[in-house]
Amino acid sequence: MAQDTEETLLAFQDRIGHRFGSHRLLERSLTHASVQQDDPEAENNQRLEFLGDAVLQLVVSEELHSLYVEDREGELTRRRAILTRGSFLADLARQLGVHEVLRVSASERASRGHERDAALEDAMEALAAAIYLDAGWETARRVVLAWLGDIPAHLAGSDQEANPKGRLQELVQPQHGNSALAYKLLGTEGPPHRRRFEVAVMLFDDELGRGTGASKKEAEEVAARAALRRWADRHG
Repeated sequence: MAQDTEETLLAFQDRIGHRFGSHRLLERSLTHASVQQDDPEAENNQRLEFLGDAVLQLVVSEELHSLYVEDREGELTRRRAILTRGSFLADLARQLGVHEVLRVSASERASRGHERDAALEDAMEALAAAIYLDAGWETARRVVLAWLGDIPAHLAGSDQEANPKGRLQELVQPQHGNSALAYKLLGTEGPPHRRRFEVAVMLFDDELGRGTGASKKEAEEVAARAALRRWADRHG
């Protein structure tokens, strides 16, 4: 491995808060399935995603159970969904610089696939699993909680944008009317049990934002949030 790559991965491990004993686990967690187009023998991170999803769910569930002692099951479930949804994990991945070290095929990199929410979410799940396998539960729990940071603050911010589609409609309607917005399904990918949807929100013929998610509803909400950011940039 080139020296600059080794140094980049060392810096990345410092950012995520864990130095791997198994370099193979780290590399596998950062290898997108598309790499096999260029290198059929490469190990990808799909199996680690499966395990990492469970690791993240348990870390978050345990912490919420401790933080919100008065909450009923339904509210705890809602809070967990916010902290483990694809867009939130993708944002964490960008903060940690996952997109800078994620291995994808040449064609995927050319289309900026290493920066897509779906690829970043999968990598975060795979990283959580890799840390768990490399160093055990307590280390995985500590590292994941450090990624999450101030959980009550994240939840408060999410509550403010809990209905992004409704907020976008409120902003658009006075100028353009009730029927100006439309959500367009751009495509789906992945096996049936891990389907990913990509959706664009359109203002007439103008694309305001796009997003991906595990359901059309989640993808539409991610697209609406992107559109809200663009609307704020345009209109202040």
